[in-house]
Amino acid sequence: MDDILRSTARTQLALLARGEVSARDLLAAALERQASVGREVNAVVSVDVDIAEAAAAASDARRASGAPLGALDGLPTAFKDLEEAAGFRTTWGSTRFRDHISHRDSEVVGRIRAAGAVPYGKTNTPEFGTGSHTLNAVFGTTRNPYAPDRSAGGSSGGAAAALAAGLVSVADGSDMGGSLRNPASFCNVVGVRPTPGLVSMAPAADPWATLPVKGPMARTTGDAALLLSVLAGASGRSPLSQPGDVSEFARIAYETPRADALDGLRVLWCPTVGGLDVEQRVRGVLDERGRRTLEAAGAVVVEDELVAEFAGADDAFRIPRAFAYAMQFGSLLDEHADAMSPELVANARWGLTITPADLWRAQELRGALFARFADLFDRCDVIAAPAAAAAPFPAERRWVDEIEGSRQGDYLDWMRAAWRFTPLGGASLSVPCGFTPEGLPVGLQLVGPPRSEARLLRIAAAFEERVPAWCETPAVLRAGAPPRI
Repeated sequence: MDDILRSTARTQLALLARGEVSARDLLAAALERQASVGREVNAVVSVDVDIAEAAAAASDARRASGAPLGALDGLPTAFKDLEEAAGFRTTWGSTRFRDHISHRDSEVVGRIRAAGAVPYGKTNTPEFGTGSHTLNAVFGTTRNPYAPDRSAGGSSGGAAAALAAGLVSVADGSDMGGSLRNPASFCNVVGVRPTPGLVSMAPAADPWATLPVKGPMARTTGDAALLLSVLAGASGRSPLSQPGDVSEFARIAYETPRADALDGLRVLWCPTVGGLDVEQRVRGVLDERGRRTLEAAGAVVVEDELVAEFAGADDAFRIPRAFAYAMQFGSLLDEHADAMSPELVANARWGLTITPADLWRAQELRGALFARFADLFDRCDVIAAPAAAAAPFPAERRWVDEIEGSRQGDYLDWMRAAWRFTPLGGASLSVPCGFTPEGLPVGLQLVGPPRSEARLLRIAAAFEERVPAWCETPAVLRAGAPPRI
């Protein structure tokens, strides 16, 4: 691959180790690309060159002196604009925080910085991460590098688009209703939703919450595993933190997938995630490039819509999520609703109607849902499903309101292919699977039980070896020359 900025993070690290490039070289190339395509894509915001140049110089100094290096040493990145990052503007996509400068790091940011990465900005997000399309009143709309007239997804759309365009080497994201998996599918990158507790949520208003998580995004599965090795691990700031050795993720990052890695794998193929509406063009890509690849590699694929198994999943997710929105944002509605996104307002208002009985019923439904899927995972190794029910939609729309003639009630309706798996408390990821006839990316979602990240990453890496869709150059770069280094 001639484009060093779209090569894997591991390739970039190898070039740094051999002295063929420096951290300052990589940063200069990333800033050059930001100058050339940044306005069109609008993925990286709040750029701070001074902070970045100091971090790059420090990385080069460590390498020159023989000092210990971090797992990401010298790689350019940007933090999601929901994360506090000392010295950077952090807006949460809200006009109320348009000028806020952070004075501390979230734990995710702190770990990425400690691993030697070179941050130069923030990645765009809808207001407070609320929405399946990345747009806000502070920075505007993030566009899809593969089709600039289309959405990059959300809420980690800025991170996904930045990865696709080669603006960053790896990126952090977060996920409650599919905010890692949806934009990964839309932008032809990898997004990993870890088991709750594997990656610290600190600081968090509710550190015991298990619907939201933070996780890695990257162009390839190996790079996602590398970033997960940095983000995961015990934390005294997270009551759900999982102690234990996370070095396996670093090993996976540098493994070559075995030729027989998928042979005998028990795959439950779930094309509609319990009977949802899914675009035919999306199903076509998943069947042709996804299912056929798994079967050709020796996997035992059994199709099941799982309609009965998903009973109660929607309330198990929607009710506690809405209640959380009401508690966090309900007090703002009387005075600030006009300045808030319609998605944020709608979620908070519905949450104010939730009763204690509703919450208890949702917890009971979630418990029954978990038990059914625990039994299911005794009979299969992985569930394969769409990561998104639709291909990237026009950027001027806020969400997908119709799929195959079926009306979608709100932006959460069309995202159910991702978030119906959220209440299970397990691991899931989206890996690039191919493109629709119009050239729009489609991701394959792989789902496992709690603490199955290593298994899913190895499956995804073996699939990626056979379907290297991530190598396809985005439209915004096809006319441009590779960066000078």
